[in-house]
Amino acid sequence: MFHNGWTMGSLHCQLSGFVMGLSVIGSVFNITAIAINRYCYICHSLRYDRLYSRQNTCLYLLLTWVLTALATVPNFLVGSLKYDPRVFSCTFTQTASSSYTVCVVLIHFLVPLGVVSFCYLRIWTLVIRVKGRVRPNPKVRAADLRNFLTMFVVFVLFAVCWAPLNFIGLAVAVNPTRVAPNVPEWLFVTSYFMAYFNSCLNAVVYGLLNQNFRQEYKQILRALCTPRALFTESSRYNTEAIKSKQSPAGTNNNVKEANVYKGGVTHTIF
Repeated sequence: MFHNGWTMGSLHCQLSGFVMGLSVIGSVFNITAIAINRYCYICHSLRYDRLYSRQNTCLYLLLTWVLTALATVPNFLVGSLKYDPRVFSCTFTQTASSSYTVCVVLIHFLVPLGVVSFCYLRIWTLVIRVKGRVRPNPKVRAADLRNFLTMFVVFVLFAVCWAPLNFIGLAVAVNPTRVAPNVPEWLFVTSYFMAYFNSCLNAVVYGLLNQNFRQEYKQILRALCTPRALFTESSRYNTEAIKSKQSPAGTNNNVKEANVYKGGVTHTIF
């Protein structure tokens, strides 16, 4: 920003843009994978344990990141990772290739948007349909509802924050020579930083809607102020966890108790 240009070479510029694109598309694909997981957990609960066994879950995670890499690597082939002076960073250039820009909008935004919308609509439909018919454990239901609500809010914020930039890219890809010069700089810059501001909002959403995240945030803040307090608290948690475990002898063997009267005193024998 001080030099009004990129000063670290073309290779570093492309690598910087590649890592940025990898993290962005990976975030979107992970949101989609979580939505599919919640859909299977709630709408197909009888088959969930078989679908999401430990081995299958590892394969799904690997597949998510393989697809992320495959969606990002073509940037090197079409030369779309360049320095953009409007946003002071090396990023995806929408005018480099119209066909690839359309593919990016479809793969990165429209298809995940459709999949996640379908999953959450089916979940809401099922919840409304069975509401009042069954009475599950209120604590379990509240926890599941909070987790579902958290991911739903994350998805809605993603759709709102990324929609302007993706629609601009789609319009530019349809007619780059006519649309690109007419896009106001302030509109592009606002949509660009609005999209990346979505990552900051996720942390706020997790903190507001998830008690575990709030507890960890408080612990991190206390650690920054008083590191010794964090060490003491962690030690206390470990001690309590050890004490809460039942001994193997107590769980595996039956404990017998007998009262014996001897010498005028009743003795209890285990």
